[in-house]
Amino acid sequence: MRPVRSLILYMALMLTANAASAADIASLEAMREGDMKKLAFHVEPRPTSEAAFQLADGAGTGSLADYRGKVVLLNFWATWCAPCRKEMPALQQLQTELGGDDFQVVTLATGRNSPEGIVKFFDEIGVTDLPRHQDPKQAVAREMGVMGLPVSVLIDRDGREIARLIGDADWASDNARAIISGMMAVPAAN
Repeated sequence: MRPVRSLILYMALMLTANAASAADIASLEAMREGDMKKLAFHVEPRPTSEAAFQLADGAGTGSLADYRGKVVLLNFWATWCAPCRKEMPALQQLQTELGGDDFQVVTLATGRNSPEGIVKFFDEIGVTDLPRHQDPKQAVAREMGVMGLPVSVLIDRDGREIARLIGDADWASDNARAIISGMMAVPAAN
């Protein structure tokens, strides 16, 4: 009888956790204004890529699993992308204001972007506080269905994609910061 009782308790906890997660997402969706109206929340969280990417300055490889426990705004971009150039300073401002143990902006140059070209791009637009990671063979971008640039993906503490924004946005806006702060208030499901 005890195993059945444990199973019932486990199922009740799981249903409650899923309901809380859905309520959290609904409240975040309701906050969207301005550029953040383009931020499309998913009905169900989606898995993210397990592919490795190159860390900045040839420091080896990393993966999105390295960020588990943090809320992540993953930005796919390229040096030749004009909207990326416009958006990157706002991403830096968001990282400067909210980045830390709970949140991280992760920039991932996808496709053919030389390390020198990335440094030049960041220097030209005055970006100093964002990672210069690379996805040269587009493995992460391909696994996550990225078709154009820029694309920003909001990832929860459990490493799941919960929302996606296609195109550039003002990530330094009050509305964007409120959504990210709200996401940071949501505990991990697992």
